[in-house]
Amino acid sequence: MPTSRMLSWPLAGCLLLASAACTAGDADPPSTSAPSPGAPSSVPSSDPGDGQAPCAVAVDALREPPDGYRIVGADVAVPEREVLEAHESEKPDPAARLFAKWGLVVRVGAVVELRVGAGWEDRARVGWGSQEEPAVSVQVRACADDDRARWLAFVGGTWVAEPTCLPLTIRSQGQTSQVRLGVGVPCDT
Repeated sequence: MPTSRMLSWPLAGCLLLASAACTAGDADPPSTSAPSPGAPSSVPSSDPGDGQAPCAVAVDALREPPDGYRIVGADVAVPEREVLEAHESEKPDPAARLFAKWGLVVRVGAVVELRVGAGWEDRARVGWGSQEEPAVSVQVRACADDDRARWLAFVGGTWVAEPTCLPLTIRSQGQTSQVRLGVGVPCDT
């Protein structure tokens, strides 16, 4: 591997340990900062709203996205796996019945929004970082560059009502990209 800061075994191990240490029903500890406008409250509601993944909760800083990830648009990397394993989440929201844990990798300095595909708002949720409740969309604000890292990784994932091929919309730098993730079942190609 060409760089010592590239995500490989250390981040993969961190994401694996975080995945093993948490169950789908576990919530990240609440953020010590005040909630931002539009951030979900800790009380479930019928409106899943929008969430944020604060820069401070990134689990690793990387030179490149990890093996097994593909870049979507210019600023986001998502898993290449054909199927993301889904487990019962114990969330009261019917759209969040199953959970597939995966790390979100975002380019340093980019403002990125991930949103469940149009028409999926009642069947799917996303969330990374210290977000207390799954949301219809999540934003990562421009995280500071430490002159070494080019990417940041966040623990979280995707919730769905039932196994499905979930469309996600990714917005960054005025561009919109689409990606489909197999949650519990593969996507037909």
